[in-house]
Amino acid sequence: MEQSLQMNLSQHLAMTFEMQQAIKILQLSAQDLRSLVEQEYLDNPTLEMEYGAGAESKEDIFSVEDISALADYLYEGGGEPAYFTDDVDHGLEAAAPLGLTLEQELLQQVEFAFAPEDEAGRSIATFMVGSIDSRGYLTLPVEEIARATGTKVEQVLAVLERVQAFEPLGVGARDLAECLRIQAKAQGIYEGLVAAVIDKHLSLVAELGIREIAAAEKASPEDVQLAVDIVKTLNPKPGSTYGTENASYITPDVTIEKVDGGYEVRLNDSYVPKLHITNLYRQAASFDDDTQKYIKKRLSAATWLINSIEQRRETIRKVVEELVRVQREFLDKGPAYLKPLTMKEVAEAIEVHESTVSRAVANKYAEIPGGLMPLKGFFQTGLGKAGSGEDFLASQAKAELERLIKGEDPRKPLSDQKLCELLKAKDMDISRRTVMKYREQLGYPSSVKRKRY
Repeated sequence: MEQSLQMNLSQHLAMTFEMQQAIKILQLSAQDLRSLVEQEYLDNPTLEMEYGAGAESKEDIFSVEDISALADYLYEGGGEPAYFTDDVDHGLEAAAPLGLTLEQELLQQVEFAFAPEDEAGRSIATFMVGSIDSRGYLTLPVEEIARATGTKVEQVLAVLERVQAFEPLGVGARDLAECLRIQAKAQGIYEGLVAAVIDKHLSLVAELGIREIAAAEKASPEDVQLAVDIVKTLNPKPGSTYGTENASYITPDVTIEKVDGGYEVRLNDSYVPKLHITNLYRQAASFDDDTQKYIKKRLSAATWLINSIEQRRETIRKVVEELVRVQREFLDKGPAYLKPLTMKEVAEAIEVHESTVSRAVANKYAEIPGGLMPLKGFFQTGLGKAGSGEDFLASQAKAELERLIKGEDPRKPLSDQKLCELLKAKDMDISRRTVMKYREQLGYPSSVKRKRY
């Protein structure tokens, strides 16, 4: 048996915690970054947070350029500091902004609608609010509410009538018909064919049985169509306009604005508080050893956090400016002019890795002259090849599909097969199934349901 000792030299890339932090921060949306910044401010006493344009105390605030000097002071000669110790949890899971829930909104109205001395009414209303689901519907029978609150059914019905007058209109309804009826009465339109449609023909409305309703009510299809259109303006789920406690809201990370014939990219920095290093380091020499170690760790964390946020900002700006340069026609003329573009092409143009571009556009939105759109929407790949061999974009097909549907005769709407044929006539060779998928994505029902009388 022979033993030997061998030495192998290998090279590999170790991703430090700091690198992971920078990557994760790049992926965060504006609202998630705000949540992270606010949490880090609470956790790290060396950080100072500033909302708005000006800081409260210029003496206590230092720019990003000052950070290295601060580190040198406390690290005794500098060197790249470690980030956080293992015993401190600084995960990047940012909580979404809290929204006012339907229950919170209704409980506030209970406070105003029922006097403090009306304990029974308040008790019933509060219990009732807790029994209303996310759609805005009351999920328990009034008899069960009466038993649970130790009151009479008549009292519950009286309270229910008051709750059904709350905002949003239709809340507290026990079924769809009652929900629509409450809204129609409040708007003064609960009469004639509108009332008949709500009370007797909602199942036919779902199937667009206009002629059946007309026959049952001895009315013309045109009059029934008008009544159905009015009923459709009512909200079948009044509670859906409210969020849950974990609801998040889209905040655009960038604004692309047309200025003097060109486009200006502006990062929406005002939404995210600014972080600065405080003057805590000035007193560091007078602290005991444990305190100095603690401050060193926190200054290290603050340094990396601020640098990562600044790096995120610069990367997003470069990516979006390149998107604007390539997709100028799209911004000028609309979706039909969106060019084929890959993340690899953008990465090569701004000299970064493709994965960096992917992270920079993830979970982020841009406010453009036409509205709000995800940054990923600037990238398009071919949907197939027409007879000429040219690549056509899905967005072009959708734009043409929407144009055809908007221009159709509502009395004779175009079938998916006909739409397919019309698209092929424009060298957009896609299947009927794909036409159906795009139509549904655009929010248009089938030709049978689009038919008007």
